Amino acid sequence: MVSQTDGRHTEDSCWLTGQLLQGTSVNSSLKSLDFPAKESHKHSYLPGWYRGFSAPSPMDDIFDLSPTAAVKRASALLDCSPTSEKVADYFDNHDKLRHFRENFLVPKMADLPPTDLSLVDGSQECIYLCGNSLGLQPKNARKYLEEELDDWAKIAIHGHTVGSRPWAWAENNLEDFMANIVGAKSGEVALMNGLTVNLHLLMLSFYKPTPTRYKILLESKAFPSDHYAIESQIRLRGFSPESSMLMLSPRPGEDTLRTEDILDVIEKEGDIIAMVMLPGVQYYTGQLFDMHAITKAGHKKGCFVGFDCAHAVGNAELKLHDWDVDFACWCSYKYLNSGAGGLAGAFIHEKHKDTIKPALLGWWGHDLTTRFRMTNVMELQPGVSGFRLSNQPILLVCPLQASLEVFNMASMQSLRRKSVLLTGYLEYLIKEFYTEDPAQPHKAYVRILTPSDPQQRGCQLSLSFSIPIRRVFQELEKRGVACDMREPSVLRVAPVPLYNSFRDVHRFIETLGKALAASSS
Repeated sequence: MVSQTDGRHTEDSCWLTGQLLQGTSVNSSLKSLDFPAKESHKHSYLPGWYRGFSAPSPMDDIFDLSPTAAVKRASALLDCSPTSEKVADYFDNHDKLRHFRENFLVPKMADLPPTDLSLVDGSQECIYLCGNSLGLQPKNARKYLEEELDDWAKIAIHGHTVGSRPWAWAENNLEDFMANIVGAKSGEVALMNGLTVNLHLLMLSFYKPTPTRYKILLESKAFPSDHYAIESQIRLRGFSPESSMLMLSPRPGEDTLRTEDILDVIEKEGDIIAMVMLPGVQYYTGQLFDMHAITKAGHKKGCFVGFDCAHAVGNAELKLHDWDVDFACWCSYKYLNSGAGGLAGAFIHEKHKDTIKPALLGWWGHDLTTRFRMTNVMELQPGVSGFRLSNQPILLVCPLQASLEVFNMASMQSLRRKSVLLTGYLEYLIKEFYTEDPAQPHKAYVRILTPSDPQQRGCQLSLSFSIPIRRVFQELEKRGVACDMREPSVLRVAPVPLYNSFRDVHRFIETLGKALAASSS
C-alpha cells in the first residue's frame, strides 16, 4: 500500500527545511552515507571469502554446458551415477557463488510449523525452495533495523537528515543498485509503495484509451491483483472490461503461451490495443516471456508496453532500458529478499521523462532540494521520480539494503549462469526418477509445466502430479521442505542461486520420493 508516513506537521517540515537549507547540502549528505560511489562500490562490501572471487576454477566451463551435459561430465569425472549426491557436491565445490548463502538465515527444520520431527532431524536446515514466494532473511537486515530503531530512540527527528541512511532520502541511495538488477539507467527506477499501487500509478499515465484504441492485452490467467487492477482502470475510464480486455490463452493441450502467438495477436489486433501488460515471468507456470520481442512488436503497432516483473526481478537477467520497455513494476519480497510487504519498485524509460507525467501528485514527487520550502508550487522531478507520493518507511528500506548489498557482490549474469544449471539439475533428476512409466502404471509421477528451454524460464519449476497434490504437499512439509502449492494443481519449486545449493536440490529429490510413497499408500 502507499506509505501513510507523510509527515505533514508544520513543525517537522520547518525543521527539515532548516536542516536542508542551513548548510546541509543534499548532495554532500548523500555522498556521506555508507554507500560507495556508483563506479567504485564493487569491492568495498566484499567479505574476506569473496575477495579473489574471480580466480579461475579448473572446471569453470562446466557451468557453461547444458545441464544434462554438465551432469554427465561430472558423473564421468567422478566415476559415479549421474543421480549420485556426489554430483551435487561436485557442483557445489565448483560454485563460486556458494558462499553467498552465508549472508542469509536458513530456517531449521524444527522451527517450521508443519515439520514432523519423527521423520526428520530437526536440527538440520530446512530444504527452502520458496524464494519465488518469500526470499530468506538477509543476516544484516536485523542489524540495520536495530540501527534505525536506535536512531529513532536517541536522536528522534534528527534521523531525517543524519545517520547512515537519513530517512528523508534513504531509498534514493539504493536505486542505482536496483537499476543494475533490472538493466535500467540511473534515474529510471524509483523505490516506493507496493507493486499494485505502482501498477495503478503507471497505468493512470500510460493507459489513455480512445474510442478506436482502448484494449489492454493481458493473459487469461494473469496474477489476480494485476487482473483486478487492469479491470478497474478500464472501468475508471468509462469502458467495459468485457470488451476492453484482450486475453491471451495457451493453445489447447498446452500449458504456456508461445511467443509467436503473442506476437501474432499484437500484429493482428495492435491497432486497437492501447497497452500491452504482461508479466516478465508467469507466476503459475514459471514461463519467462521474451520481453524484448514483445516490446518491439507492441511499439511497431503504436502500443505502450509494460511488464509486471514480480517474478523476474532478481531471477532473470533484465535489460529494461535496452529493450525499450515503456514501464515496469515489481515487488521486492521474493527474489530480492526484502521481507513480506517490502518496498516495491517502478521503472519508466528515460525517453518518457519529459512527456509522461503522473496523474496523481504527492510532495515526494517534488524536487528534493526545494521540497521542504513548502511553497505549494510543484517542482516535479522528471521521469519516474515524479511519481513518488510519500516518504518511504525506513523500516522497509533496511532489509532491502541488506539484500541489495549481497546482489551487488555479483552480477545478474553470474547468478543467471548458476541458475540455469541449478534448475536444469532439478529438472534432470525429476525426469530421471519421476516421469510417467507405462511399465509401472500404478507408480506416481510428476509432470513439469515450465518450459524446458532455459531461455524461457527463470529458476522456478511448476510441477503437477498424478496423485492428489495437497497430500504430496503436506508430506513434503512434514519432511522439512518449504515450497508452495498454487491452486488448482501446481507445486512451485524454486532453487534460488543466491542461497540455494545443488545439495538442496538433491535433498529435495530424495524427500520427494518419500513424500510420493507416503501419499500413494
